[in-house]
Amino acid sequence: MTTGTLSAPLVVEFPFTRSLGPVQSAFLTGLRERTVLGVRTTDGTVLVPPVEYDPATAEELRELVQVAETGTVTTWAWNPRPTGKHPLGRPFAWVLVRLDGAGSSLLHVLDAPSAAAVSTGMRVRVRWAAERTGAITDIACFEPYDGAPGDAPEEHSGDFADAVSLVTLPARLDYTYSPGRAQTAHLRALAERRIVGERCPECRKVYVPPRGACPTCGVPTGERVEVGPKGTVTTYCVVNIKAKGLDIEVPYVYAHIALDGAGLALHGRLAGIPYDQVRMGMRVEPVWKEGQRWPDHYRPAGEPDADYDTYKELV
Repeated sequence: MTTGTLSAPLVVEFPFTRSLGPVQSAFLTGLRERTVLGVRTTDGTVLVPPVEYDPATAEELRELVQVAETGTVTTWAWNPRPTGKHPLGRPFAWVLVRLDGAGSSLLHVLDAPSAAAVSTGMRVRVRWAAERTGAITDIACFEPYDGAPGDAPEEHSGDFADAVSLVTLPARLDYTYSPGRAQTAHLRALAERRIVGERCPECRKVYVPPRGACPTCGVPTGERVEVGPKGTVTTYCVVNIKAKGLDIEVPYVYAHIALDGAGLALHGRLAGIPYDQVRMGMRVEPVWKEGQRWPDHYRPAGEPDADYDTYKELV
């Protein structure tokens, strides 16, 4: 029997698109043109990157100014193990840089040979990317600089040809996930096409998937109970929006399914029946695909519908 808890790398990644107002549009378009713009607040402070509203007074800000490409590191942290999504493929420093003429600091990366070469107060300058599209990555990184300070900030109209108005921002989290003792047992059982939960010693509810503790009674759960595999649809929804990367035609149905012997419903996709024929109380069974560690979907079990009183507490 295999022992020990499971763990595996997990990546959560999704893009989203946002429109830019005049201030952010000017800032990103300016980077494309090798121009760093800030915005002047009501007390005269120049903020880089710029914001649309004064953080102190909430007044709308529109006065754009150009600041220098040189600046000073105000704080930093060394990253010895960059990932594939980081701007540099070698160890680097995360830095907050106050550009000459700015009153706030910009977060970016510093290309330095070692952590010993980085210090608060060191002078740096922008290294521009060879190809620029109107994004913060148009600044490839900062690099050490021992020249003269940049010019004082100058007013800038913010007008550029072919200004950037939309950006698609990728969000990604890379981490190692460990499901813990209870869910490890659940996942190992799924690999054997069994569905296992845990029973609370006080309220006697069987939780699937198990959580290791009863959320109602607050006590550990240790008694493992095999449930299902059949169950009852307690409620459902019809999905009409196709998800990227999901090879399922719309519309389709996701349902809450109370497996026989379980004390709460879990969710699963229904197939093998037209979406407009799905109903509460319908009896279903899991369908496993070859090589897949969990049920691919549920289908009608060919049994009479369950009486509402048998599952009303699980809706």
